[in-house]
Amino acid sequence: MNYLFFLLPFLIFNATVFAQTQTYPDSSEYILTVDQHTYSIHYVVNSNIIAMDIDPESKSLLIGLENTHDSQFIIDLEHELIDAQNNEFVILVDSQEVDYKITSNSNSSTFEFFVPIGSEEVEIIGTHVIPEFPFSVIFGLVIMISSIIIFTKVKTPFFKL
Repeated sequence: MNYLFFLLPFLIFNATVFAQTQTYPDSSEYILTVDQHTYSIHYVVNSNIIAMDIDPESKSLLIGLENTHDSQFIIDLEHELIDAQNNEFVILVDSQEVDYKITSNSNSSTFEFFVPIGSEEVEIIGTHVIPEFPFSVIFGLVIMISSIIIFTKVKTPFFKL
């Protein structure tokens, strides 16, 4: 019983050791540029990544692979790049939905899922991707078109030559 009190301070002061997050020392980095934004995407997979791109229409991140072997694919994505309500993403590997594990913090989400040998495409689908069409641009277009319609209907002498 006396040795329990001796170990208690050791466990309390070393609690940070048990709270550390998992790191992946063999991770690679892909630099994705979307408009004026640059994103550093860290990943681990037994494959060559040939391309990554955002598809704004399907709200997804597309990843092209080659020389893929059976492996776990671990990828860390910023919420600004792609996000989903309630972390309800859909991940497709060669158009087949796969199960995944997700770990999120305030800045990013880390996905882990299996890719079989010969896989060529991964698609991570969310509910928001960059670039979202900014509301200010839509508002500006509405104002501009409204102004043109008003000036042509009023038939001001400004347009007469």
